[in-house]
Amino acid sequence: MKYPLKLTMHMVAVLLSVATAALGLALVLADPLALRTLRHQGFDQYQRWLPRAYEAVPVRIVDIDEESLAKVGQWPWPRHKMARLVDQLGAQGAAAVGFDVVFAEPDRTSPSRVSAEWPVSPEQARTLAALPDHDVLFAEAIARQPVVLGFALRSDPPAAPGLGPAAAPLPHARYVWLGEPSPQALHGFSAAVPALPLLDAAAQGGGALSFVPDGDGVVRRVPLAMALNGAPVPSLIAELLRVAQGAENHVLRRAEGDAPALAQVRTGQVSVPTNGQGEIWLHYTEAQPQRYVPAWQLLAGEVDRALLEGHLVLVGSSAQGLMDLRVNPLGRVMPGVEAHAQALEQVLSGYYLNRPGWALAAEALAVVLGCVLLVWIGAFVPALWAAGLALALVGGVLWAGWWSFAQQRLLLDSFTPALAWALAFVLASLSRHFWSERQQRWIKQAFSRYVSPNRVEYLMNNPGQLELGGKRQHCSFVFTDLEDFTALMESIDPSEAVALLNRYLEEMVSIAFRHQGTLDRIVGDAVAIMFSAPVVQVDHAQRALDCAMEMHAFATGYARDLQARGIPFGLTRFGVHSGEVIVGNFGGQALFDYRALGDTVNTAARLESVNKQLGTLICVSDATLSDCERPVPARPVGRLVLKGKKQALLVYEPLPEPLPAGHAPTALYQEAYDAMRAGDVMALALFERLHQRHPDDPLVALHAARLAQQEQGDQIVLSRK
Repeated sequence: MKYPLKLTMHMVAVLLSVATAALGLALVLADPLALRTLRHQGFDQYQRWLPRAYEAVPVRIVDIDEESLAKVGQWPWPRHKMARLVDQLGAQGAAAVGFDVVFAEPDRTSPSRVSAEWPVSPEQARTLAALPDHDVLFAEAIARQPVVLGFALRSDPPAAPGLGPAAAPLPHARYVWLGEPSPQALHGFSAAVPALPLLDAAAQGGGALSFVPDGDGVVRRVPLAMALNGAPVPSLIAELLRVAQGAENHVLRRAEGDAPALAQVRTGQVSVPTNGQGEIWLHYTEAQPQRYVPAWQLLAGEVDRALLEGHLVLVGSSAQGLMDLRVNPLGRVMPGVEAHAQALEQVLSGYYLNRPGWALAAEALAVVLGCVLLVWIGAFVPALWAAGLALALVGGVLWAGWWSFAQQRLLLDSFTPALAWALAFVLASLSRHFWSERQQRWIKQAFSRYVSPNRVEYLMNNPGQLELGGKRQHCSFVFTDLEDFTALMESIDPSEAVALLNRYLEEMVSIAFRHQGTLDRIVGDAVAIMFSAPVVQVDHAQRALDCAMEMHAFATGYARDLQARGIPFGLTRFGVHSGEVIVGNFGGQALFDYRALGDTVNTAARLESVNKQLGTLICVSDATLSDCERPVPARPVGRLVLKGKKQALLVYEPLPEPLPAGHAPTALYQEAYDAMRAGDVMALALFERLHQRHPDDPLVALHAARLAQQEQGDQIVLSRK
C-alpha cells in the first residue's frame, strides 16, 4: 500500500516542480506590474535601511521657497528679477546654471505688455514702450553666463496635417553613437514645451525636465537622454555637465546584444553607466538643508561666495503652491529639482547603483532551481525540518539581495525568487497534508472571518454545533455607519484617510469580538455585527446593546480626538434590533457565505439610517431593549413607521453615562413624552419649554417641531429610508 501512495506523491511533486518552475519563469520574463511593484518596494526598503551618505560635491540648489515668495513676490517673478538672479550666480562664480523651470511664455509684467492693458495716453504709452523689455533683459543675462534652460516633454497625439511643425527646443549639442544608433531604446515623446525662442537662443544649453516615474509615482531613476520624435535630446543634468565642461557632444554607447539598449552616456570627460533606457538609478540621501540656498538670499546679496563658486547650480522650487513636488523611495516628499541634484551628486562622486545586464538571467535561474528544490522539500521532508529549510532558503535569498545592495551597490531582485520559492513550498505542503487536514482547515477558514477567536476554537472542537444550511434563529444585530467619510477622503491625503479608517475598523471589530459577536460584513466604513449565530447565545440582546454602547463610546472619543487635531472625522450612527432570521450558508460548498436573511436584518439597518432624520446617534428597538437582562438607561424616540412598512416600531435612544452635553434631563423629557403619547394638549408647551432650555437636544427639537405642525401622539411616519 505504501508504494502506490509514494508513487502518487512523486508524481504530484514532479507536476508541481514543473508547474511552479514554469510559472515562476514566465512571471520573471513577463515582469507584470505586480512584480515590478514588489521589486521597487523592496529596493525602496533597502534605501530606507541604508540611505546614501551625503558627500559634499559642487552641486547646489537655488530654492524658490515659501520664504522667497513671501519676500520677493508671487510666482512667476518678473524676468528682470530673474536676470538679476542669473547675474548674481555669475558673480558668485557658478560653473553652470540649470533652470528646473520652463519659461514658455513672455513676461506679462514687461512695460510694453502692461501698457497695452492700461488706460494711458499716447505719450505715456511711448514712454513705457521705450523701457527695456524684461525678456530681453533676461536673455542678455543668460547670454553672459553658462546657462541651461529646461523644457518639458509630452506624449501628445500627432498634430493634424496642415497645422505646421510643433514647437521644439533648439539643438545646443550634437549626439554621437558608439554602435548602431538606437533612439528607440530611450523613453520617447512626441511634443515639447520649450523656452521662448529669444531665451533659448541666448542659452548655452537646453535640457528636458521630464521624469518617467513608476506607476506609484515614485521617482527612482533620472534619464540622461530621451527621444523627441525619434531624435535624442538631453536631460537637464546631462546638459549641465556638458556646459560646465565646455563640451560640444553627448556620446551614447549602445549595449551589446541584438535588443536596442544603452550602456553608457559620456559627456566631455564624464562617463555615466546607465540602464538600457539611458537612466541612472538614484540612491537618495536623507534631507540635507545645506544642499539648498534660498533664492531671496541670493537676490539680496547675502550668500557666501564659497557656497556657489565652481558649483553646478540648479534653480527650482520647493514651494507647495508651485506643484513641483515628488515622492522618493525614502517616503519623503521632495521638490522635483532635488532629484536632478542628487543625480548630479552621484555622477560627480562616481557613485552608482547598478542593475547589471546579467541580473534577469540570474533571477530566472534562481526561480527555476529554487522552485524544484522547495517542492521536493515540502513534499518529502518532515514538517518541522521542511519548514526550517524553507525558511532558511527564503531568508537566505532575501539576505543575498540586501548584501548585494549594501556591499556591492547592485540591484538584484531577490523578492520574486523568494515569493516563487515560498509558493512552491506552500503548494507542496498543501498537497501533502490536504486530505488529513481538509475538514478542520475548511471550518477554520470559513468561520475565522465571522466569529471571535474563542468561537472558532469552540466550533473546531464541537463541529456538530455547526449546521451548513439555513435555519430559523432568534438573533440581534448591530449596524453602524460613519458620517461623511467620502468628504474626509477628499479633504486629506487618501493614504492618511485609509490609515484612520483601518484603525477605526480594527477597534470596532475588536469590540464586537470582545462581546462574542459575529462579524457579518464590512462594507466601506459600515460594519454589521450579528449575535446568537452560529452558536446560540441566550443573552444576545444584552450583548448587542452592550456592544453598541462600547462602540459608541470608542467612536465618539476617536472622532473627538481627531477633530481636535483638525481632522474632520465624522461621528458614527448605530441601529440595534432583534428578531427571527434565517442563518446559514447560502452559497453552498463552492462559495461559503455565512449570513442572516430576514426582515430583522433590514430593520436594524434602517434604524441606523433613521438617525440622520432624528438627529440621534443610536436607535435601539423595543424588541432588543425589552429582552435585555439589565435595565439600560434609555428614552423613547417614538413609534416609528419606517418607509415601506405599515406596523409601527417602538424605538429608544440609549443614554450613556454621563448624559451627553445638551440633552434635556431624562425625567423632564419622559414627562413631556408621556403627555405627547397620551394626546395631552400640554405636550407642546412642555416640549417648547424644554427646547428653549436645551436647544441642542435633537429629540426635543424634533417633537417640538412635530407638535407645532399639529402632529399628534408619538407615531412618526418616515418618508425616507
